[in-house]
Amino acid sequence: MPDELDPQVGEFVSQLRRLVDRGGLSISAVADRTGYSKTSWERYLNGRLLAPKGAVVALAEVTDTSPVHLTTMWELAERAWSRSEMRHDMTMEAFRISQARAALGEFGAPSVGTGPPGKGRAARQGGGAMVTPGTAGPAGVAPTVPQQPGRPDVDARQRDHAARRGSGPHPGPYGAPPQGEGPGAVGPAGPPGKRRATMFLAGLVGVLVVMAGVFWFATDDGDGKGEAGTAGSPSASAGTTAALPAGVKCSGAGCTGKDAESMGCSGALVATAERATVATTVVEVRYSATCKAAWGRITGATQGDEVQVTVGTARQSGSITAAGDTIAYTPMLAVRDAGEAKACATLASGRKGCTR
Repeated sequence: MPDELDPQVGEFVSQLRRLVDRGGLSISAVADRTGYSKTSWERYLNGRLLAPKGAVVALAEVTDTSPVHLTTMWELAERAWSRSEMRHDMTMEAFRISQARAALGEFGAPSVGTGPPGKGRAARQGGGAMVTPGTAGPAGVAPTVPQQPGRPDVDARQRDHAARRGSGPHPGPYGAPPQGEGPGAVGPAGPPGKRRATMFLAGLVGVLVVMAGVFWFATDDGDGKGEAGTAGSPSASAGTTAALPAGVKCSGAGCTGKDAESMGCSGALVATAERATVATTVVEVRYSATCKAAWGRITGATQGDEVQVTVGTARQSGSITAAGDTIAYTPMLAVRDAGEAKACATLASGRKGCTR
């Protein structure tokens, strides 16, 4: 059994093993007498899959054991199994969140050349941003020309020359810079402080958008295969999954192509909708109203016998490949009701028969 198996689940699995050993039964014999496949019983007895309640009751009948004590142990094991799955889901969710945070770290770093709001204003107020004529000053500080004694018109020309070389924009047709382009001009873009605030807010919105996208992809737990009937209606699929009983892992189109026992659709949740006999082999349509799915099963079969289930043009098949096995199942197909499905058996002798 797995080392990480919950103690209550381990005790329950050990009890199942003791019943099988005490009855002197092989796994093939247990499968034949309980109606559950040999592969499933190997999983149940190795602790890789929790046996459904129907299988537990069937084993109690086969081994002449009172089902009361056994079903009580199964209920405790089922709760422990659900807790283990919940812990696993929480661990995976925490891992995904940490991945999202790590990814957001790449987008949250400040860009080169930008500082916290207000830094440029403090520099201007400090009065220490003196630069030589013809070079641009720090971000947010207009180039300045040292005041020199002389004629006022010469000083004005020097300041105008420094402004043209330092700030970049050329004067307008009438000698004045175009609106919003000169140093200190207040145009449609606003003063430098407002432009920086606008850029900061735009960057913040961009980071939030990226964060939302990363979080959405990180928390998307779909298998990415776009199975028919689920990709077109995510809200309906989520509502259906939330309404399923404990242990049931799919419903409708989400069950197509999957094993009924692994998805929790068998046991007490399944019934035989149609049955037919081909020689000594019984072929059945198995239907689960909870999972909204049907599958085919043959019992009393031999190696080489095959079973097939069809719903419209969709079909699934299964066969007996190992000597000594007498039961075979097909994967599930989504149905609206049991009457849509038909099961057929093809024996190794070539004889064939269907439920309808």
